[in-house]
Amino acid sequence: MAPALEMNYCPRCAHPLQDRFVFGRTRRVCPSCGFIFFREHKVAAAAIVAKDDQVLLVRRTMSPGQGQWTIPGGFVDFDEDPREAVVREVFEETGYRVEVEELIDVIFGREHERGANLLIVYRARFLDDAPVGGMDEKEVDAVGFFGYDQLPPIAFKATQRALELWKSKT
Repeated sequence: MAPALEMNYCPRCAHPLQDRFVFGRTRRVCPSCGFIFFREHKVAAAAIVAKDDQVLLVRRTMSPGQGQWTIPGGFVDFDEDPREAVVREVFEETGYRVEVEELIDVIFGREHERGANLLIVYRARFLDDAPVGGMDEKEVDAVGFFGYDQLPPIAFKATQRALELWKSKT
């Protein structure tokens, strides 16, 4: 179920918006200037980066999923290529420099209020043998490598799905 629409005033003329059936569904519309509010997806990108049949995971410091593990990744800025976003996020969270190799999947579904609607999952490879930067301790407090059969508690269904896809291709 989609969350309630939060846009209440027209960003063009500040008139209160109204609900109208437009383009096949109910949308927020400005009765004064005709502006139509189209909700957009919140997009994140993440990477499966493996070494010796073990996948790189990070342990979250924030809720939801605090203390649980996930693949490195984060939100894609509005003007950012998702491949660049995932390279940036992996470096910020782990200190590893990586290169995107291929798209694994696009996973749909928001798991929590602040989460993404779309998670773009890539397979990436290490450019260095060891981290060349530090991890962002505001977001993660540990980085580790895990075999599929020894995974720690996983934070999100989308992460679990991505790991299942990785396992099916190894």
